[in-house]
Amino acid sequence: MLPVDCRGSGDGRSQYRYARHMIRPEIQPSVVAVVEPRAHVIVFGNEKGGSGKTTAALHVAVSLARSGARVGIVDLDLRQKSLTRHLENRRLWMQNTGRALPSPELISIARSVHRSLDAQAEEEIAQFSRSLEEAGRRYDCVVIDTPGADTPVSRVAHAAADTLVTPMNDSFVDFDLLARVDPANFEIKGPSVYADFVWDCRKRRLIARKPALDWVVMRNRIAATEARNRRRISLALDTLAERIGFRLAPGFGERVIFRELFPMGLTMLDLPLPGLPLSMSHVAARQEVRELIATLKLPNARPA
Repeated sequence: MLPVDCRGSGDGRSQYRYARHMIRPEIQPSVVAVVEPRAHVIVFGNEKGGSGKTTAALHVAVSLARSGARVGIVDLDLRQKSLTRHLENRRLWMQNTGRALPSPELISIARSVHRSLDAQAEEEIAQFSRSLEEAGRRYDCVVIDTPGADTPVSRVAHAAADTLVTPMNDSFVDFDLLARVDPANFEIKGPSVYADFVWDCRKRRLIARKPALDWVVMRNRIAATEARNRRRISLALDTLAERIGFRLAPGFGERVIFRELFPMGLTMLDLPLPGLPLSMSHVAARQEVRELIATLKLPNARPA
């Protein structure tokens, strides 16, 4: 099978400069540059934890690997490292069972041990910049999982994104990061902190004459039953998508199987396996993954 070419149409020159203005004013590390990779960069970002970024990032990366792409994956949650452990579990499962599964390659970023916050940010950003530059030449696609917090290295990753995927739980708690709503009639009052940040990333890309950022908001952990809250969320997201310019993607339902596969490092796309047959719920979950991949419209990508 021929590899999937997810690379952008850049001219090969170093285009992606590290921008000091993407870092909080109190943290201004003296890093020279983040070089624009030739690979297509897919960033999973949301400043709220527990939105399903890691699960979605891993499934997208595995799907691309299964379709023949050379895929690198970066875990920027340098404290929890849930994505790193998932991939470690995957390698261990393959060793113990003697089975080979298509997998992305982990691009390791070490957490800085400096006591100074400025020094920590500088070291981590420099390390990430070098790794992303090398990955751009080595892979077709680079998938980046960011922490559920506003960190300097996460901001640099957002600035490097060709496709930004923002998973959010189907609730107004998560919606509040995108926009504020009137509690009386649930009308949108204005964009919130994360939407403002993404808008700033978009403006700076346009000023630098870079391709426009494709922002996709992924509704995640959607309840199976119809409810008034679900309808209100749908209406609010449709309105906000037109106002601030993002696309909506179907996410994953609230299914136990996603959590059960973590100790083995497996994804829905790896099933069925001996001892792990497919149920109707599993088939539905796998279809959700395929629908997400199709909605992302990655360059020349096709679902495995």
